[in-house]
Amino acid sequence: MQKLLTLLVFVCTASAAQAQELYVNSEPASNMATNSLGIRLTNKFFNMKHESGTGMRFEPEVMFGFTKRLMVHVLGYASNNMQRDVRFEGAGVYAKYRFLSNDDVHSHFRMAAYVKGSLIDNPYYPVMGEEHDHTAKPYSNEELDLEGMSSGVGGGIIATQLVHKFAVSATLGYNRFMKNMKDEIPLFFSRNVANYSLSAGYLLLPVQYKSYEQTNLNLYVELLGKSNMDQYRAGYYVDVAPAIQFIFNSTTRLDLSYRTQLFGDMARNTDRSFLVRIEHNIFNVRNR
Repeated sequence: MQKLLTLLVFVCTASAAQAQELYVNSEPASNMATNSLGIRLTNKFFNMKHESGTGMRFEPEVMFGFTKRLMVHVLGYASNNMQRDVRFEGAGVYAKYRFLSNDDVHSHFRMAAYVKGSLIDNPYYPVMGEEHDHTAKPYSNEELDLEGMSSGVGGGIIATQLVHKFAVSATLGYNRFMKNMKDEIPLFFSRNVANYSLSAGYLLLPVQYKSYEQTNLNLYVELLGKSNMDQYRAGYYVDVAPAIQFIFNSTTRLDLSYRTQLFGDMARNTDRSFLVRIEHNIFNVRNR
């Protein structure tokens, strides 16, 4: 029992020491602790361009750290993005494998590869003009994503550098969008998309660690971009997303983030959103 408590304190403290890379809108190259279970609920609120009112998307998520190198997420999606009432949209899976770790006392550099996939039951908005005309302008948006809007698969590389209380991370990925459960992707949408991000996090509090029960306060700013790769439907955008994060007892975190477009020429259903997330982690679940 004493060994188990000692291990738990060690794991919690190690997790807290890397709190500044628990990014809100992207994933770092680091993983969850082995045999840890995470339960997360993300709520996104955004302006609706296709009708008046506030859009909402709810993303319940379960995460598990299988080893120090491999972790897996399973997600669900529900929103009123495609209709007035909130409805279940589908599910997704995300897996990340850390293949490089260069660790020092107060710093580390890590790289990881990820894959993700979604199966979504959503319609696509109608267009103004013929459906099969590549020059027709969409009624709502040209942007697709794997977070509740479209079925598809994706993958990419993440690199994260931590130095004392500051962490910076970069992601480069690719998404291939496919037919939703009942609807084909209209031809004016780009089925191939490159996505990229640059994230920075700073551990503001505590100034000095004395106990894993201390509350962590982390500040983040993230640049999040996407570029359509199909020539007949070129377009891009870059968003900025500042965020604040609280971590309680090294097990529970609260995220608040506002995201808005900096520049770009891609028609989008929404270009501003507010995120609220609550997450709780349980360590050593296999030894309980």
